[in-house]
Amino acid sequence: MSLSIDALYIFDDHRNPVVKHIYTGRPPSAQVLIASYTSRPSPRPAVLQLSDVAPPVTAYSISHSSLLVVAVAAKDAQSLAVLDFLHRLVDIFEDFLGSPLLATKLEESYEIVAQILGEVCDGGIICNTEPNALRESVEVSSGLGKFLTHVGLPGSSQALAPSSSFGSSLRPGPTQASGPAIPWRKSNVRHTSNELYVDIVETLSVIFAPSGRPISARAHGSIAFTAKISGVPDLLLSLSAPGGTSNAKSAGIARTMQIPVFHPCVRLARWKEHPGELSFIPPDGRFMLAGYETDLMPSSLNSDEPPSKTDRLFLPANVDIRTGTGNSSSDFEARLTLNNNFPGIASSTKPSTTRTGSGPIGSLSFGNNSGSSSAPSLEAVMVTIPFPADVRNVTELRASRGEATFNAFDKVVEWKVSTKDGASVNGVATLTGSVVGPLNADGVVDDELQAAEVGKSNSIAGYYNEDNVANETEQYESMTNGSNIVNRKAQASKALMPRSVSVSFNVKGWLPSGVKVDSLVVDVKKSKGLGDGVKPYKGVKYLTVSRQGVERRTE
Repeated sequence: MSLSIDALYIFDDHRNPVVKHIYTGRPPSAQVLIASYTSRPSPRPAVLQLSDVAPPVTAYSISHSSLLVVAVAAKDAQSLAVLDFLHRLVDIFEDFLGSPLLATKLEESYEIVAQILGEVCDGGIICNTEPNALRESVEVSSGLGKFLTHVGLPGSSQALAPSSSFGSSLRPGPTQASGPAIPWRKSNVRHTSNELYVDIVETLSVIFAPSGRPISARAHGSIAFTAKISGVPDLLLSLSAPGGTSNAKSAGIARTMQIPVFHPCVRLARWKEHPGELSFIPPDGRFMLAGYETDLMPSSLNSDEPPSKTDRLFLPANVDIRTGTGNSSSDFEARLTLNNNFPGIASSTKPSTTRTGSGPIGSLSFGNNSGSSSAPSLEAVMVTIPFPADVRNVTELRASRGEATFNAFDKVVEWKVSTKDGASVNGVATLTGSVVGPLNADGVVDDELQAAEVGKSNSIAGYYNEDNVANETEQYESMTNGSNIVNRKAQASKALMPRSVSVSFNVKGWLPSGVKVDSLVVDVKKSKGLGDGVKPYKGVKYLTVSRQGVERRTE
């Protein structure tokens, strides 16, 4: 299904039109469009139906720096696809004009901007968004060529002989009508050092119910690839995951790498026939090769049976919290559990920060150049405890390990725990504190509690003073009122307690999904321009990131 737009507009920070490019139809003018757009209340969504313009259109917009990029379409289109196109268009402009992208750059280089807008869409149909392919068709004139054009001598004049170095410096390179053979890779790539790097990063997100049972556990993975190699290499990257066998590795990959997405360079037919094998010709430099999701739930939520030991969810850092402790029910206690005994990894091995060597890529990253595995390292552990807006302060913070501070503006307690000493990572650390509520609420409650205490003392004295026997009914009511005040105090303290607690951490050399790189092979027969006897340096890294991703809820 083709994706089409009618026109594209770019406005500056004062909402003045900088770029106007019409592809098809009769879209509204830039003035009418921005007037209708700004009449909507903020915050404005990325997709707006503008029915008050003639003809009615749907506006898709993104903000980048001080610019507003808007694409309009009279017919319905895939919203996410159009927004992704706008983001890619901004990246293309920055690739040609430099970053940051400013309105003055667009105005001064409108000749290049117009060529780009004409190449990325053919009659409004989005067709080419690869920067390397655009460089083959977009003519970028040099500054001296522009000067000669202004004085009457065209910068690309055929009068200048092709053999002349001066003429060749003014004239842009020859363009190919059919474009490059590989749109995502530059032509004539040359590198003095041939290197290939694989970085697999997974973002961990786990939510625990108050009972301690996980209700959601997912990992979002990204495979970043860096190719610094000459010519046109043909690569084969083999992946594996738990659950597969030596004869059927695809079973583990199919179960682990759910909803995979790939760069256009990946040959999908090879992946469908042999899941886990990525055959591709890489772009030059760093790019995102693939992405995936992994469901880490140990058992179904509909099952009443607890998970077995082999199916339990392993986390290097977990946190729990108890609220309403202490005599006044205004204290809390957070417990952080650290565990660096990763499954299948020897804990005695010391971690390292170098990549694997140029030989066979091992199952773990951060090994030495001989390819031996190393133990993962747990870093950047921080517990975050958010409090309601009525909390005035959190006092008496005591941490058995690390340092804790209270941010009065964000109403958050941040507890940082150091893990530099690998021998003392495992164990439980605690943090205690007391919550202070609003000033007015504290004053009222304190006065009522004092009155209740006075009532209690008078009621006890009545048993020993015969003159107060007649006031026993009033004294009983005073005691009842005092207990009610204590209950209200407890309820008020409960309303000030945190509803959740989360922990953030990084782990180098370990992935929760268990995805590993088995091998990275350069097919010499299919590659071109690589050179004889060239053995690229290969490296792989694994990284797990959890930014407040492990959350424990209290209610």
